[in-house]
Amino acid sequence: MTTYNILDFGAIGDGCFNNASVIQQAIDTCSQNGGGRVVVPAGGVFVTGPFDLKSHVELNLEPNATLRASTDEALYTQTPFRNRSEGSIWIGARDARNISITGAGIIDGRGSAFMASEEPTHYNYKMENGVDLRPHLLTLIGCHNITIRDVTFKDAAYWCIHPAGCTDVLIQGVRVLNSLKVRNCDGIDIDHCRNVRITSCYIESADDCICIKNRRDFDEYGPCENITVTGCVLTSTSCAIKLGSENMDAMRNLIFDSCVIRATNRGVGIQNRDEGSIENVIFSNIIIQGRLFADVWWGKAEPIYVTAFKRAPGTRFRFPEGQGEGRVGKVKNIRFINILCQSENGVYVSGCNDSRIEDLLFENVRVEINKTTTYRGGLYDRRPCDVPGIIERRSAGFYLNQADEVTLRNCKVVWGPNRPDYFGHAAEAHDVNGLKIDYLKGTAAHPERDEPIHIVPEADVELGEGYPEFHQE
Repeated sequence: MTTYNILDFGAIGDGCFNNASVIQQAIDTCSQNGGGRVVVPAGGVFVTGPFDLKSHVELNLEPNATLRASTDEALYTQTPFRNRSEGSIWIGARDARNISITGAGIIDGRGSAFMASEEPTHYNYKMENGVDLRPHLLTLIGCHNITIRDVTFKDAAYWCIHPAGCTDVLIQGVRVLNSLKVRNCDGIDIDHCRNVRITSCYIESADDCICIKNRRDFDEYGPCENITVTGCVLTSTSCAIKLGSENMDAMRNLIFDSCVIRATNRGVGIQNRDEGSIENVIFSNIIIQGRLFADVWWGKAEPIYVTAFKRAPGTRFRFPEGQGEGRVGKVKNIRFINILCQSENGVYVSGCNDSRIEDLLFENVRVEINKTTTYRGGLYDRRPCDVPGIIERRSAGFYLNQADEVTLRNCKVVWGPNRPDYFGHAAEAHDVNGLKIDYLKGTAAHPERDEPIHIVPEADVELGEGYPEFHQE
């Protein structure tokens, strides 16, 4: 493989000089000569403005090498979105083939430098004439055969790794170390992509760690499908693994397995808010440890969250052009198997009149609920939606609403020693057709006040043979 060292093109690793044109020249030369490896050498801190990857190029960061984003906001002029207020592009690629980012070096987005004042729980936005200039760290559009391996991505100002309309994507052994206070600094956003493998990654992010979505900006690329996420460790101030909320096409054939989720505001979330469907999804062998955070972050410590609501009218960039109101698609054929949950809230499932949740299985799911922070509980968070966002309800082990064909099999609910008054039933169901409970073990949080299971209405419920085993422990 032919190697091109950016030092040979005039790069200066002094932490000051803008190397964008130098790096671009090295990448262009490599691609024009049939491909090879562009090396960011060890020992240097190479500041750079925006640049683009090209076909057949591997960008390799040697150990102790750093690419660092320039903080000159005037350099960031390109955006992939029709809404200019949703950030710009730092490192990009469009319609490229066979591209890689590898090595043990660091790509530093300098995220906090693009934010305004710091609050105890978050940074405030810095807008200029209604435009958010924060750069997305890596944006790959319409690319094929992508490998991102072993690199550390640090302190993204907006989304960190964003393949949109891409096929055959491998993200392996990557570290994402983002601020836990910068809003929108998602770890990995898979957008209108097919045949994606994310494996053995460690991600800390204030916003979603891994998000599957279908943005309206890239509708020509079709659905998200054939995606696996395995062996990852995730920490999020928002949602560790999220499907949605943007979904104007379809998400299908998704597997999430053997992951650990720590100190998260919401563990696993299906958040359908547009006309696209979400189906054929398996979550298995996952440990979720959750907690409450401030209201600025979506989520109320729900370890598992499955919802379908329309967006509020007026969120114009989320609807088709010229429309002020949307609709919501189906969520169906979802499986949660071998999940251990510890959090300040329970599982929350809710459809709506326009889109009921269909065919949902919880098998070998253990939910342990205990009050561990001073943040207000007894709430569920449905944002963004066309109904009240944060609603006051007693926390149940499993809260089910407007769903059909739901099965709880070999599940368990455990309450910790700190049980506020708003801790309620082990299972609570409202307007659920075809509910089957087959061996659910536990108790209400306050058995002197509440029954273990509360079902409204009580029709169309099948209690399996294990149901009598449901008892106070």
